[in-house]
Amino acid sequence: MGTFRFHVAVSLDGYVAGPHQGVENPLGVGGMELHRWLFDLEAWRASEGQEGGEVNASTTVIEEAQANIGAVVMGRNMFGGGPGPWTEDPPWKGWWGENPPYHVPVFVLTHHPREPLKMDGGTTFFFVTDGIRSALDEARRAAGDKDVLLGGGASVIQQYLAGSIDRFELRVVPIVLGDGERLLENVGDLELEQVRAIEAPGVTHITYRVVRG
Repeated sequence: MGTFRFHVAVSLDGYVAGPHQGVENPLGVGGMELHRWLFDLEAWRASEGQEGGEVNASTTVIEEAQANIGAVVMGRNMFGGGPGPWTEDPPWKGWWGENPPYHVPVFVLTHHPREPLKMDGGTTFFFVTDGIRSALDEARRAAGDKDVLLGGGASVIQQYLAGSIDRFELRVVPIVLGDGERLLENVGDLELEQVRAIEAPGVTHITYRVVRG
């Protein structure tokens, strides 16, 4: 069985999204600046069908993060479409268009049932209504020997950090958001070991292993 891991961009004051999030501004005020270093990378631009871009110390980090993923777990807010029952017509299909970047089964935590949503490029969204443990069990079965990636958002990461995450990587960006969605809250007595730190233009990548027992 592979590892259960996540990677997320975070501001110096600990936020993964700015204030006033909404459909028109999913990362909140200032939240897009957390990912500016990524948008400039050749590795990211190529995945979006674009040309050009930089090759720097972040390139290998991103390539490693995208490797060996067999399934993804994410929260309802990360998938989007607003709270409550799935009443949109046509139903919300996620933030990523017809060809989402995952290319593996994605298990979305929600309180509201919905049939699986098959998209282009090998991504199928499955909607799990019986809790975080069930979603992780289903994702591990789908992933086999590969890793399960936790896609977020912050509240879902906090729930899994209590006992399931093996390791994670923070992309620490030198900005201060002041408010919004804070990452490391309500995670209990969490013991970590720093595995590595890589400095790159506009970001520092720090990898942690969760210590248990």
